[in-house]
Amino acid sequence: MACTTFRDRSTDGRPSGGNLCAMTTRERSEFHDLLREQIRNEFTASQQYVAVAVYFDGNDLPQLAGRFYKQATEERNHAMMMIQYLLDNDLEIKIPGIDEVITDFGSVREPVELALNQERGVTDQVTKLARTARDTGDYLGEQFMQWFLKEQVEEVASMTTLLAIVDRAGDNLFNVEEFVAREMNSTPPKDGMAPRPAGGGI
Repeated sequence: MACTTFRDRSTDGRPSGGNLCAMTTRERSEFHDLLREQIRNEFTASQQYVAVAVYFDGNDLPQLAGRFYKQATEERNHAMMMIQYLLDNDLEIKIPGIDEVITDFGSVREPVELALNQERGVTDQVTKLARTARDTGDYLGEQFMQWFLKEQVEEVASMTTLLAIVDRAGDNLFNVEEFVAREMNSTPPKDGMAPRPAGGGI
């Protein structure tokens, strides 16, 4: 980042100076720190969705399992997109560990409700990232986060619908499986606006 050094004279006649971008650089690092933290959040979300998928797989619900295996891959790709952004901007990257995930569930509803709450939490995190970028004048960072904001609207809507279907179905899980197969497990068209993930998406 280019910085401008200025020279002036203080009221007592002695030279003084400063760096016009010193504060901007310090402020912008807040966005980068939050982005590094979000990489951990996305990897944790991915692992949580693996746990959900395995639960459904173990309970002979292949459509729900397939949905969450795909969701796990999406979250992993989100983390890799953020890593690529840091790489492209020549910023420090440390691959983090993940937080503890939940693996035991008492009903089909529990992991779906967990998924909805997780997506709402990610929405709050992404919104904070976009707001921080804007507030600190990091317009590249703000632009980068726009795709994630749009993605989160879709993810929350999808999980809200799935939870409603589960509640409506009650014990008739065949109806849930049928809905997921029909409405949620088709391969979406490639999003040409999506950021590039490091190493390519999977």
